Amino acid sequence: MDKNSERVGITSTIPVEIIYAAGKIPVDVNNVFIGSQNPSSLVRLAKREGFPDTTCSWICGLYGAIVEREIGTVIGVTGGDCSETIGLMEVLSLRGVNVIPFSYPYNRDASALRGEIDRLARHFGVDSKQAELQKERLDRVRVGIHRLDRLLWEEDRAFGGEVQLLQLGSSDFEGDPEAYLENVERKIGQVGARQPIPTELRLGFVGVPPIISDLYPSIERDGVRIVLSEVQRQFSLPGGGDIVEAFIRYTYPYGIFARAEDIALEIERRRIDGIIHYIQAFCFRGIEDIALRRSLKVPVLTLQGDLPSRVTETMRLRIEAFVDMLRRRKERSR
Repeated sequence: MDKNSERVGITSTIPVEIIYAAGKIPVDVNNVFIGSQNPSSLVRLAKREGFPDTTCSWICGLYGAIVEREIGTVIGVTGGDCSETIGLMEVLSLRGVNVIPFSYPYNRDASALRGEIDRLARHFGVDSKQAELQKERLDRVRVGIHRLDRLLWEEDRAFGGEVQLLQLGSSDFEGDPEAYLENVERKIGQVGARQPIPTELRLGFVGVPPIISDLYPSIERDGVRIVLSEVQRQFSLPGGGDIVEAFIRYTYPYGIFARAEDIALEIERRRIDGIIHYIQAFCFRGIEDIALRRSLKVPVLTLQGDLPSRVTETMRLRIEAFVDMLRRRKERSR
């Protein structure tokens, strides 16, 4: 069988249990894009084919990654993720890509989500029992990722940048859950052997994973650690339960208020001093920053990225000013 025919691209986190149950390999094209040696070239590929300059670079990068990797089947999350995914799917279909829509219900209704999951399962010729068996397999990896998260925030033995990378990959487990579990267990061993890391400020990182390659190390320095990566953590399904329950508890697709409630709980639990909210240029989620700021009780710094790049000097100065403000605020409260 052609290896390309076994791969199924996904534009956002979905129940990959169905793909594995069908004997196919899920490929999160977000990770292909940002993990590319030259992600900007994938954006330029889309622009050369007519994507408008105001299109989010992530959407352009997804298109470029799918075309470059010759992925023939793509599941596009048309509800609960990027509002431009429908247009992306339409353009891909013109290239002969088999596009399959998947939509999270806006009202977070469990029966509606079950119907959507069952429809996707039927498309791949699998049933709920097969999918749940795969969930047991994948949950063994997720348990390890949750353990690593606790080593980060509860035992102070890790940096947010290294943990969020393994959380990020749990959207597809890089096509090999057993090998991925070995990587997770190896990292747990490394982190667990460390002494607690002296920490002056504990930050949370919320919003979509950044397109800026060195953002985490630019923040995590001089006694500052990121102890929550909101969306990356959600990819590992921390709520648990069967497939429907887990993806109802998965907050990312259900709007800012579902997310803000989860973030507020984690701020309290992880003793977070401030939040960095990352948004992508030309993304509707930038509007949600208004509601997020009004919902949280700690200071928020909003950073915006556009093209794949490194931290700019302006962004670096804003981060440093935010950290200085948090230090002064913390000293006053003592």
